[in-house]
Amino acid sequence: MIRERRRLLLALTATAVVVAPLAWTWNGSRLPSTYSVMDMGYADYGGGPESMTQHDTMGRSVADLTADPSRKADVSLTLTTRKERFRLASGEGVDGYTVNGSSPGPTIRAVEGQLVEVRLVNESVPDGVTLHWHGVDVPNAEDGVAGVTQDAIRVGESHTYRFVAEQVGTYWYHSHQVSHRQVQRGLLGALVITPKHPDPMVRDEIALLHIYNGRQTVNGRQGALAPVDVPAGTRVRVRVINTDNGAASVWSSGSPYKVVAIDGYDVNAPTPLTDRVVRLTAGGRVDVEVVAPARVDLGGSGAIVIGAGAPGTRQPRQQVDLLSYGSPAALPFDPAKATRRFDYSIGRRPGFVHGRPGLWWSINGHLFPDVPMYVVEEGDVVRMTIENHSRDVHPMHLHGHHAVVLSRDGVKATGSPWWVDSLDVASGHEYEIAFLADNPGVWMDHCHNLPHASQGLVAHLMYAGITEPFRVGGQADNAPE
Repeated sequence: MIRERRRLLLALTATAVVVAPLAWTWNGSRLPSTYSVMDMGYADYGGGPESMTQHDTMGRSVADLTADPSRKADVSLTLTTRKERFRLASGEGVDGYTVNGSSPGPTIRAVEGQLVEVRLVNESVPDGVTLHWHGVDVPNAEDGVAGVTQDAIRVGESHTYRFVAEQVGTYWYHSHQVSHRQVQRGLLGALVITPKHPDPMVRDEIALLHIYNGRQTVNGRQGALAPVDVPAGTRVRVRVINTDNGAASVWSSGSPYKVVAIDGYDVNAPTPLTDRVVRLTAGGRVDVEVVAPARVDLGGSGAIVIGAGAPGTRQPRQQVDLLSYGSPAALPFDPAKATRRFDYSIGRRPGFVHGRPGLWWSINGHLFPDVPMYVVEEGDVVRMTIENHSRDVHPMHLHGHHAVVLSRDGVKATGSPWWVDSLDVASGHEYEIAFLADNPGVWMDHCHNLPHASQGLVAHLMYAGITEPFRVGGQADNAPE
């Protein structure tokens, strides 16, 4: 009898040893119905001063970080979002979301220095909507992240965004409310900011890539688009926007091409390329320039045919190495004088996220929500090492900032400054990037394979002395990913 009791006691003790940590981990992974992202995880100061961060009542609110409220808009428009069945430009039906009755939504164009004002109306998207200006370093209140910089716009409501188009380049907009569903199903569009004095000899074309229910499209059409009717010898700039969750391939047939811009930033001294393919990160943009006749192929999604007589070719085997492409140029800050250094190490391990067991993405060994809050002060020079050992590719996207790539796997950059807001980090690789902390706020730093973000691959960059009044969940049911 005593022996049986001992066995029972040992069994219960062994069970407690196994179950108690699991129960503690499970409980720690559960999130309240409403919470501030500033309460998540732990602060990482990157070796800099440990300034006040948590709900400093004397700080500035993200809601106050806006464009000049007294300035009149130069570009003003209304975008109306709906949940509905629509037809692609090529005729196929899709159950999804539209912007002003179509997907992709209308292209927004502005000239450098103009103030853009967009009134967003939610007519029938039941989960609510926002608009994030992907790649544009807008003031934090205009960033469009539900539960971080605003509340989701409910059905029948509207919200107005204002920002100055200071960054010439190719960008796009998309919802950042339940983004892994709303973006995939079409709530997006292109945004182009042109210089005050564009080159009149260069024709401009947009190629927005998106997959609708397995259908690969360019500007909402499958296959090659109608030819761009230009005389032979015409220079054409093709702005390729990858709105999907995976990388795309871009190359030219019939004519050499140049990579003239990446993620909105011009390449310094680009050289002609033949038999090379550009790998375009999910969320990223690349501007290529060709001379007609030419054909810009978009790896399985279709092609832009320019002029007459340009045949298609197979995808080249060799990639353009953007680490060495173009010529060096001076940077606006000195990465060697970094005041903060951060690690963003991506892995995968079993555990609990949102109270659910599974195999989840990790950041620095931690599972969501126990992830780092990278803390900076305005004016800091920041270096970040992004390392991936998760056995999958992650297109990393930092809101509100552009970073320059310093090295890949220890090999230093030798070409044009490679500025990015979206960077493919393959498993087994390591990148070092740097940026200037010059845009106060609370900013997402996440994987733009959006299902990955919804599975916990998201952290934040925050400035000391900033507060935010918004909450994930709550009455607005904010769900940024």
